[in-house]
Amino acid sequence: MAFAIKAASTSHLTFFPAVHRPSSSLTTPAASVTKIPAGRKKSAAVTRAVAAVAPPPAPAPARPAGKRCLSVSQTMSRLKAQGKTAFIPYITAGDPDLATTAEALRLLDACGADVIELGMPFSDPYADGPVIQASAARALASGTTTDGLLAMLKEVTPELSCPVVLFSYFNPIVRWGLADFAAAAKDAGVEGLIIPDLPYAATCTLRSEAMKNKLELVLLTTPATPEERMKEITRASEGFIYLVSVNGVTGPRANVSTRVESLIQEVKKVTNKPVAVGFGISKPEHVKQIAKWGADGVIIGSAMVKQLGEAASPKEGLQRLEDYARSMKNALP
Repeated sequence: MAFAIKAASTSHLTFFPAVHRPSSSLTTPAASVTKIPAGRKKSAAVTRAVAAVAPPPAPAPARPAGKRCLSVSQTMSRLKAQGKTAFIPYITAGDPDLATTAEALRLLDACGADVIELGMPFSDPYADGPVIQASAARALASGTTTDGLLAMLKEVTPELSCPVVLFSYFNPIVRWGLADFAAAAKDAGVEGLIIPDLPYAATCTLRSEAMKNKLELVLLTTPATPEERMKEITRASEGFIYLVSVNGVTGPRANVSTRVESLIQEVKKVTNKPVAVGFGISKPEHVKQIAKWGADGVIIGSAMVKQLGEAASPKEGLQRLEDYARSMKNALP
């Protein structure tokens, strides 16, 4: 089920409706997100999770000298100082499987991604349109779990030169426990979190746990966000401000609304933090226009996901992803 982003209320900071279902209705058995109980954090458990979806990987090489991964805020600040616009692709973990996701992360890094947004598959991704909803369903059907996802990241992130930010709905994090999830994400090499339905009441607590683990919590603002609430969001957000370009769900659109230009300027009036624009961006001319309007980053989600999801095989999907990613990167200043 997907529906439009609602206008701000006093109970939400990020303007997506927070839905707290009982754990029994959170997912189907095949799509459940596993919570790590106390004490179950040894490498044997995560190794078994990865083995279920891919052959045992070779030991990850240490990141070469000069390839040290910066934090999200450091990356964005460096690009802003250079007058460049960040290229931020999104893919769904486990679509079509975690082995392909690992290769896609390496590929996007090689194509010049400045930050990679990796979606945790969820059984009810209600802020997403049909493309990402379908990718989450495929990932869950292939057996993707949070254990396996984090184990894969722990192997791959040492090889990457760009930071990885996890995009997750709030319920899976609550089921793990905020402190356990933040610690596990950091151990896997994650640099930041994006939680579109994060309730206002939970922001301080989660941000505290994120800060303990040196994770940056990226918050979202939308065209429906009142000015005072936007100020709160910009003060609390770390890494960058995620500016949602439309009132609606994710998905490619024919054109980018001309209102985005004024929205970018409205946000920049109240903060010096970088502003990245997402939702509906799918063509090179879109990223050129958004960069011209002054955005510090461009987030491309559904159009990226389609490259893997519409391919006849993982190999074909990776080739399509590479071609598309390079075309979008090359369109940026």
